[in-house]
Amino acid sequence: MKKTLFILFAFFSFPAFSQVDLPSLDSVKMLLTTPSIEMALTYGVNEMYNNNFAVAESQFNWLKKNYPTHPMPNFLLGLSNWWKMMPDTDNTKYDFIFLTYMDSAIYYAQKIQQKDKSNVEAAFFLSAAYGFKGRLYSERKKWKKAAIAGKRSLKYLEACHEKDYLSPELLFGDGLYNYYSVWIPKNYPALKPLLVFFRKGDQKKGIEQLVEVTKEGFYTRVEAQLFLMRIYSLEENQDQKAFNISQYLHKTFPNNPYFHRYYARMLYSMGKHAEMKTVSEQILERIENKQFGYEAISGRYASYYLAYYYNSPRKDRAKALEYYKKVIEFAEKSKDVQSGYYHAALLKLAQNAEAKKEYKLAMGYYEKVLDHADKKKTTYKKAKEFKKKYRKNKWGK
Repeated sequence: MKKTLFILFAFFSFPAFSQVDLPSLDSVKMLLTTPSIEMALTYGVNEMYNNNFAVAESQFNWLKKNYPTHPMPNFLLGLSNWWKMMPDTDNTKYDFIFLTYMDSAIYYAQKIQQKDKSNVEAAFFLSAAYGFKGRLYSERKKWKKAAIAGKRSLKYLEACHEKDYLSPELLFGDGLYNYYSVWIPKNYPALKPLLVFFRKGDQKKGIEQLVEVTKEGFYTRVEAQLFLMRIYSLEENQDQKAFNISQYLHKTFPNNPYFHRYYARMLYSMGKHAEMKTVSEQILERIENKQFGYEAISGRYASYYLAYYYNSPRKDRAKALEYYKKVIEFAEKSKDVQSGYYHAALLKLAQNAEAKKEYKLAMGYYEKVLDHADKKKTTYKKAKEFKKKYRKNKWGK
């Protein structure tokens, strides 16, 4: 799981456009605070989060047709392509179109600012678009570009704070900044010089701000829930809170592969094994049916949870071994051989082969562990111990 300092703004919870009479751009001060726009966007953005991008983008393109010079439609179309990437952020297929839409949103927002330098809505979209660009660049490890985009995002975020029209939406950006600007230098010391010109953050305050957004926000609530879920589970050791959010997101957006996968993960962490089994089987079924967004990473997670389930006492050890093999297949397919689940599955299969005195097969699994696991990990040490015995006894020769 990757994390980043950069400000992300995502619009959500927006009936279909045909049910709403939209005002002309000249008749409103800001689309973001226009109730009919909010009503119009509810259906489209909810469909985006539920992995139905064709419906969502038809709504966003309708908005673009009606407001061709406003940054909101392009931003939403960019956001839609971001969520196509979310199940596998290493997938670069959508990078170009995502960046094109975000750059278009920036262009139209700058046009508004040229006419009205104090326009808070323009500043909001500039902050949002640069924030998402920064997020993508950080995923691609383009740290300099990420830092530049992040700094621009913060610049426009500060401009938004001069007005309070968008509160509490602005708290989302502040919350992420406060938390991750402290987290990043602790976990990535090499990136610390890039943060020297940024203001100091406050992790506790960041969490409090994100919680407020989940309660009061309209446009940014789902993204705040997403980050809180990750923070609680990965950083703060508050699995119950993370589980509650994951359950809500999956139940609300049942076809979102990222939320689906995370819910399975939290069921595993919370020891809710019966439901974990059902949810994991559903993920694998959707992969088998080639449902959009369900791919090898989700398959690796689901297969490992099923292997764990069947490897429990009085279950089905043969099934467990088959699922461990699936973990390996999915991990190698996605080229994610640094995964802890991948190493654990290799270890289980190696130990099983060793117990059956199939030493050459065991050595094959252990070799993969030695190739890819961290040398400080138990899996690596066990593989190294077996290799010494293998050479000494000349098994399989």
